[in-house]
Amino acid sequence: LPAGLSQWFPALEVLDVSGTGLTEMGTELLSLPCLHTLLAKNNRLPGGPGLAPKGLGQAPLARSLRVLNLSGNRFSEVPPALLQLRGLRSLSLGGNRLHGIPPDIQELHSLEFLYLGGNFITAIPPELAKLPSLRYLVLCDNKIQSIPPQLAQLHSLRSLSLHNNLLTYLPREILNLVHLDELSLRGNPLVVRFVRDLTYNPPSLQELAGRTVKTRNVPYAPSDLPESLVRYLSLASNCPNPKCGGVYFDSCVRQIKFVDFCGKYRLPLMHYLCSPECSSPFSSASQSSTSQSESDSEDEASVAAHRMQKVLLG
Repeated sequence: LPAGLSQWFPALEVLDVSGTGLTEMGTELLSLPCLHTLLAKNNRLPGGPGLAPKGLGQAPLARSLRVLNLSGNRFSEVPPALLQLRGLRSLSLGGNRLHGIPPDIQELHSLEFLYLGGNFITAIPPELAKLPSLRYLVLCDNKIQSIPPQLAQLHSLRSLSLHNNLLTYLPREILNLVHLDELSLRGNPLVVRFVRDLTYNPPSLQELAGRTVKTRNVPYAPSDLPESLVRYLSLASNCPNPKCGGVYFDSCVRQIKFVDFCGKYRLPLMHYLCSPECSSPFSSASQSSTSQSESDSEDEASVAAHRMQKVLLG
């Protein structure tokens, strides 16, 4: 950055040095008391302890800066100096080489927007949930395999972008994000499998007839039907939807159902239903015959369907 910047522009509020080949931040920034937006995208900033000049935490800039965009640089870790900018409301570090998120991210209490997409992040620290003002969290295009249940503490969160990661399940606690109205999940193993399992082949005429015989208790004896049909009717499976009472033979809807295990884990179990209608959370409300964990899951699904305005699966 040019020397004398603060002398030439003492009232500077917005500085955009994106795409200029910048390799370091100079001390000139420290004495800009009015600067609230700094854009330094698509440069060659290497990150590390030397990114920001010494004394940043006590400088006027630490109190004035609200928006910082350092996307498209070369950071392999979140520079510790950034965590001294306690007044930040928006932080963008997308398209870098980050492999993790430091627990000290919780120090940015004023943060409302956090963009970390397009990195190599594999895990989300629980401390991220200690950002009380966070409204938009973008973690897309990383290598994240699981979501910590503590994220349910982000009560202000409105949008959560998790597409193109390695997620195979979501914790049930995510349903406690009462203000969340956009959740992006496309490109995860969970969604790919979920969409594939929605494939449903309509039942054949034989199956429809067999379902009618079973559900209406039509009497028959082995002498009334060919042996192959008697054997076929004996293979009927009951639909697990307690409000359905139907059966299926070959045509069924496969679903992933998450069930508590020892009160600690949420296991994805394959769930077979007789028709797509039975997969609706409203049509599969649990009865006394279901376990408590199943009942909780279905009740939560109904609540989530009411709250969530947009779930992006593809």
